[in-house]
Amino acid sequence: MEATHKINGCIKHSPIHGPTNPMVTPLLTDLYQFTMAYAYWKAGKHNDRAVFDLYFRRNPFGGEYTVFAGLEECIRFIANFKLSKEEIAFVRGCLSPTCEDGFYNYLGGIDCSDVEVYAIAEGSVVFPKVPLMRIEGPVAVVQLLETPFVNLINFASLVATNAARHRFVAGKNKLLLEFGLRRAQGPDGGVGASRYCYMGGFDATSNCAAGKLFGIPLRGTHSHAFVSSFTGPDDITEKSLQSHDGSRLCKDFVHLTQMWLGKLKRLSSSEGVFGETNESELAAFVSYALAFPDNFLALVDTYDVMRSGVPNFCAVALALSDMGYKAKGIRLDSGDLAYLSCEARKFFHTVEKEFQVPGFGKTGITASNDLNEETLDALNKQGHEIDSFGIGTNLVTCYTQPALGCVFKLVEINNQPRIKLSEDISKVSIPCKKRSFRLYGKEGYALVDIMTGENEPPPKEGQRILCRHPFNESKRAYVVPQRVEDLMKCYWPGSPDKAREELPTLEQTREHCMKQLEQMRTDHMRRLNPTPYKVSVSAKLYEFIHFLWLNEAPVGELQ
Repeated sequence: MEATHKINGCIKHSPIHGPTNPMVTPLLTDLYQFTMAYAYWKAGKHNDRAVFDLYFRRNPFGGEYTVFAGLEECIRFIANFKLSKEEIAFVRGCLSPTCEDGFYNYLGGIDCSDVEVYAIAEGSVVFPKVPLMRIEGPVAVVQLLETPFVNLINFASLVATNAARHRFVAGKNKLLLEFGLRRAQGPDGGVGASRYCYMGGFDATSNCAAGKLFGIPLRGTHSHAFVSSFTGPDDITEKSLQSHDGSRLCKDFVHLTQMWLGKLKRLSSSEGVFGETNESELAAFVSYALAFPDNFLALVDTYDVMRSGVPNFCAVALALSDMGYKAKGIRLDSGDLAYLSCEARKFFHTVEKEFQVPGFGKTGITASNDLNEETLDALNKQGHEIDSFGIGTNLVTCYTQPALGCVFKLVEINNQPRIKLSEDISKVSIPCKKRSFRLYGKEGYALVDIMTGENEPPPKEGQRILCRHPFNESKRAYVVPQRVEDLMKCYWPGSPDKAREELPTLEQTREHCMKQLEQMRTDHMRRLNPTPYKVSVSAKLYEFIHFLWLNEAPVGELQ
């Protein structure tokens, strides 16, 4: 986190480090941003004061909410924005040879010291049309920020939303593990997905790089390859295990495990469940337990879950218990997850009862295998005994929707409001510099977001305000808010002497996200047929939108 200090009455901020990804440079943009910058410069318009809104038009995944993510990386980018001589030389080679040298001198001198960024807090629940960020500054400079900003926000918000949706379906008490690195769209997609899945409500990742970069808890044990690499107990050369308290030594842990397996076979309740288990699987479990006696979790579906995997796991877990350790649990990666989890749980309870091992019935059960929202929902309806879910492909690739569709639109230049018109009403922009507020009702839930002109009086608690749909004149309602939240804060003030919001840690952003989700009504959050959340404008802004619309739209002529 950055620190803010006052020295001799002046505000001093600690420096903000550059973007996490070294590929995020001023060249991470589209060519037309540089061609426009030259055209602005050539016309003498490059220092015109412009205001742009970054927002999206539709919530993803057929839902009615989105989680805003990626803001920190945007601030890191502009805090260190500077084109190097090599980058300027590259731009020169890409543009027309008729471009004047003065433009390249101009590029060498620009930074973001005259840019202001106002934004909603990262991790917030957000909705279409409401600006996530408002960027103010010289038009040529701000135009160069468009592509990187949209790129940094698009995927981050999409995957954080996907994670939040999985969390909502799974429930608050389940452990959610992000296992998507190997299926992600390259290293950038993998690391970014781990970061923003954690922000959106997941508890841990398998991604070591993300763990190191962001301090995300790591989880992982072994694969099917580890199990099938063993051929039998003779593969185990070091068989001794020190007890948890260090007071005794078991010289042959393999024999202790085999002894427990024999006891399990003699259980009357296990008759017909299993006979001879797979010896190579047992050897793999024993080997892993010897390596990690205090963190033993076994993948039990390499051969047969109930006839081999679960009994072999229990034998090793009971042997570990004799030595003072507690096994973590099993992982199911195939088959009927609901049924197998219930059968495994029954077996664990039987072991606890028959052998008087307290807590064995609550041994953890983790499930994986191409899980998604729909699978989690189906498991909940069937009934299951799964404690943790490992989710990968469908989570990190955002399989059901590949992009959020953020846009970056000019809404004001030199104090003149601008509007972008379209035959598609969803693509009509909302002009002018605005403020955004969230109005809460008596029960503490968010009721509606409202945008106002920057100079309008803000909504007040207990005072009735008319909220209007931006484009549909018949959709309007009065609201008496019990609480009013000002959504936009200054994260980059354009001057080192002005105050700005501190960049929170990932953990703080995650906590904020969880609180935001709790403040939403469940009917807005549900997976099927969610209730649309209302986004509105003030009566004054509504009138101005339609005045400007009529003023800018050409009048047709009938012949």
